[in-house]
Amino acid sequence: MKLLIADDEIDVREGIRYLLNWSSLDYTICGECKNGQDTLDQIIRLQPDVVLIDLRMPHLNGLEVVKLARENGFTGVFIIISGLSDFSFAQEAMRFGVTCYLTKPIDEQELEKAVLDARHLLLEEQEKQKRMNQYRDRARESILYDILLNQAGYSLLDCHDLQLDAEVYQVVLYTSYNQESFQATWDFAGILRLANHNHNSLDHIRIGNHNVIILKGDFAIKRFEELADHYISQPQKGSPLDGLFLTYGGPVCSIEQIHKSYNDAQRLMKRRFFCSFNQHVLCYKDMPVGFQPQGTDFVMENTYSQQLSDYIQSGNRHMIVDLLEKLRQALYCSSLEISKIRHYLADIMIQVKSSIIYGYGNLDTLFPNNAAIIYTIEEKYYLYEILDFFNLQFEMCMNAIGSPTRTSVLDNILQYIRHNYQEDLKLGTIAELFGYNSSYLGKVFTKTTGRNFNVYLDEVRIENSRRLLINDHYKVYEIAQMVGYGNVDYFHKKFRKYTGISPAEYRRSHAEADMKMSAP
Repeated sequence: MKLLIADDEIDVREGIRYLLNWSSLDYTICGECKNGQDTLDQIIRLQPDVVLIDLRMPHLNGLEVVKLARENGFTGVFIIISGLSDFSFAQEAMRFGVTCYLTKPIDEQELEKAVLDARHLLLEEQEKQKRMNQYRDRARESILYDILLNQAGYSLLDCHDLQLDAEVYQVVLYTSYNQESFQATWDFAGILRLANHNHNSLDHIRIGNHNVIILKGDFAIKRFEELADHYISQPQKGSPLDGLFLTYGGPVCSIEQIHKSYNDAQRLMKRRFFCSFNQHVLCYKDMPVGFQPQGTDFVMENTYSQQLSDYIQSGNRHMIVDLLEKLRQALYCSSLEISKIRHYLADIMIQVKSSIIYGYGNLDTLFPNNAAIIYTIEEKYYLYEILDFFNLQFEMCMNAIGSPTRTSVLDNILQYIRHNYQEDLKLGTIAELFGYNSSYLGKVFTKTTGRNFNVYLDEVRIENSRRLLINDHYKVYEIAQMVGYGNVDYFHKKFRKYTGISPAEYRRSHAEADMKMSAP
């Protein structure tokens, strides 16, 4: 406790100084004053805990000093000392919170009791104030929580008392960049306070796993955005900022709208899946235009797997890259839950795998099994990691098929037809797939093979239908569909054209030949 002694007589001041062992009472004498004005000045400057003050002093008397000190916000204890025994002075002093009045000459025991009582009173008041501040902080934190979740009774709030009377607000969420880390996140709110030179420029609370900052005022928002742009978006490797990931919503102009900025930041935190490599910041401007969090705008197309399979077989790396980027953009702009996106991507990869293995049975060991595909996609934190996994698998597959080493693109086209004859193949589709003009490809095809595209496709289909007709596992109309003819009558017509007999006659002739060969 700091003690200030105020008396116009030097002998009295020295007597008080040596009357007690002040350090043993947990006191230190911070100053001495010989007149009222000097006493008031030192009270304001030193803010002592206890003031021993004489009533009769020049310039200002003791009661005037007490009154003016209280008006200037002084909350310490005054102990009046005076040679006067007039109780009216004591009554006047009590009006200003003075509870102890000692008469000269000062009794040692009375003085000791007075200063110890004052110390006890001050400690009780400090503890009470500490509890009140804790209750106030908890109440204020609860109110901020309700404001962020839009559950507050705004008409009952005193914005000035809550220090929420700024012209603009913005909400920031931050957490650890390492999603596997359980260590405490670096105190970004503390560094923001230092950057703003103002404790009241922001509020910081915690909701769930995220630290929440409410920035208050243009200056605080500007300082934050400077930090985010220059130090956090591309932080120095290994620095504390390198361990942060944060999102922030748009600026709003009233406490009733703070929850909107918080909701933006929260949605962005859920969209962390779409971040690029080493991206530490997502802001409200990164939200897709027209994004609706509860929307159903995205349709899970099943064409991606077929297109990717086609591009793999044609060795068209450029088209694979373009298609994966198209897929990324479609997912980025969708409102699908991340878990559904993962399932959708796993389905695409499994379908591509099935399609390639169906056409090239010797590649089944190239792909991971389905469970491994699902596990790999589930364990990736980011979409770009999943698409990198796709690219790696597709590149391995193209290398295994051998398209990069072929000297003639036409060889690739013929190989593609032989593996996909059962599909609805068109010259124009294949030309686009392999990057050719349709008319030009038709001429090159005819010149190289000696037959046009449709004739070659029919020959491949009829050749495979003959293989299927040898056994009785399938009916004729089933075989027609299996080799790419949707109309069984059309299949009959084509089969007779290339073999001279009907499919049924072909099957019967082979059955009779087998019987003759098996006869003794």
